[in-house]
Amino acid sequence: MKKVLFVCHGNICRSPMAEFVMKRYVRRAGLEEEFEIASAGTSDEEQGNPVFPLAKRKLAEHGVGCPGKTANQVTAADMERYDLIVCMDSKNLDALSKTFGSQYKSKTSLLLDHLPSNHKRAGQDVADPWYTRNFDAAWSDIDAGCKALFEQLTQE
Repeated sequence: MKKVLFVCHGNICRSPMAEFVMKRYVRRAGLEEEFEIASAGTSDEEQGNPVFPLAKRKLAEHGVGCPGKTANQVTAADMERYDLIVCMDSKNLDALSKTFGSQYKSKTSLLLDHLPSNHKRAGQDVADPWYTRNFDAAWSDIDAGCKALFEQLTQE
């Protein structure tokens, strides 16, 4: 089983979008039994809150639901449990390193690190739509990143 945790700051926009987009790729391939996918935030400030309405709306526009998802914070147990911890931006990576140390570095990556190296967004941060309100750009990055990650994980 491949265990993937998506991480952003508050766990109400980008990381839940990535969680449910990835679950869609897994479901479409009939591989639900081979994956465990979740999301969390580096901060506890949104703990228990639902997915941000504009993020939820963007997912729904693409036929993706996120029923019952509420924000939670990354724990030390999560860092141990998940095989891959995929962050939305470099600030998330830094926050995990400061909180949990560098021993998990080999498990962590940016979502857009999984894009082919010739992709124009490869290695960049997924812009935070909480600030930009550009959920179209976030969707584009997240969908492309999740598709590339899914392809990598199913070819291994």
